[in-house]
Amino acid sequence: MTSKHQWSFRSHFRASAYGWKGSSPAIQRLKEAVSEIKKVSKTDAVTAADGAVALFERFWPALQQVDSSSGALGSAVNWTQQELLPLVIAAPADRKTRDKWLDRLWQAIEDDGVDYLWMVQDQWGELCASPAIASQWADRLTVAVRTAWSDPRPTTHATGASVCLSSLLAAGRHQDLWDLLAVERFPFWPYRKFGVDVLIKEGRIDEALAYAEATRGLNQPDRSIDAACERILLDAGRSAEAYQRYALTASESSTGLATFRAVCRKYPGRDPQGILIDLAESSHKPGLYFAAAKDAGFYDLALRFAEQGRTDPRTLSRAARDFAGNQPDFAFKVGRLALERLLQGFGYEVTSLDVLDAYRHFVAAAERLGLGESAKRDAIALANQANAERRDVLAESLLRSIGGDLRLG
Repeated sequence: MTSKHQWSFRSHFRASAYGWKGSSPAIQRLKEAVSEIKKVSKTDAVTAADGAVALFERFWPALQQVDSSSGALGSAVNWTQQELLPLVIAAPADRKTRDKWLDRLWQAIEDDGVDYLWMVQDQWGELCASPAIASQWADRLTVAVRTAWSDPRPTTHATGASVCLSSLLAAGRHQDLWDLLAVERFPFWPYRKFGVDVLIKEGRIDEALAYAEATRGLNQPDRSIDAACERILLDAGRSAEAYQRYALTASESSTGLATFRAVCRKYPGRDPQGILIDLAESSHKPGLYFAAAKDAGFYDLALRFAEQGRTDPRTLSRAARDFAGNQPDFAFKVGRLALERLLQGFGYEVTSLDVLDAYRHFVAAAERLGLGESAKRDAIALANQANAERRDVLAESLLRSIGGDLRLG
């Protein structure tokens, strides 16, 4: 089919639509496109799926000039596929329509300069929507993949290897899949994970774990392997083993709070405070989990993490501000720690305003406890100590602001 729907996102994803600094607007447009397609899917699943295919095939032409070194754009592209691939897989399209979608996506994969569509390749067998179609794609690609993998030159690349393996898996051709993987000279997780899936389908759980573990090595994604092994054990009902062996590394995210929440979601019956302690100990970065402990209401634990680790002092200062009303003792202690750390030189691109804010939040919490004057004297002492150890511009600025003793040692 050729969709007659007038998609708004098309004008935003034309060739070379975004320049070198176009990451932020491109990410916003991707979010808008997903919303537009999902809205249509509520009334016309096939048209929505066609729109998703149209968006996927525009990734590389539209985004190829963008500086994606931060990883934000790549994450947005991955999220877009996560949101829309299920629509394409589930769409009640006829054979002719689905074949055209697959042909368009294959062309996009061949043109893709940075492998934006790796997720499409991994789920190709599901996109085929039938073992017969998947088997045809496997036949189409197996010889080329086998030839590339047999080539002794290390630079030889097998375009569509994941497409081929995914198709073999969906077609139920397990032995053909093993035979092809046997040609691969070096263990490579993005391909061997299909072998793991075969073993799971056959109910060989421990063999699947062993096969995944055997993939570890130089340049292999340990966190992805951990996540796969954890999922195998969770699906098998072996929750305690999954937690002990993989949970603390498989869920690692960009922040301690996100990591903690991910683990809690997967292990709802486990004590959250125990999870936090385990995460802090296994990572050797207790300061990373200050915010998670604070938000969970474990204030003593949060303070302990802050004291033992290197939580950003401005994060501590904001906690002192936010909790002065309902947790003044916690706010007082964490506020003093924030001020002390700032005056010791911790924090990135700290300004005098950051130090003054920390002082104000510390004193405000102290006043709730009737310790306002004592806190002010303590702050002056901390500033003078910083000046005694090294002439400190931030300490001098704080002393001038609060009218403290300006002794330079």
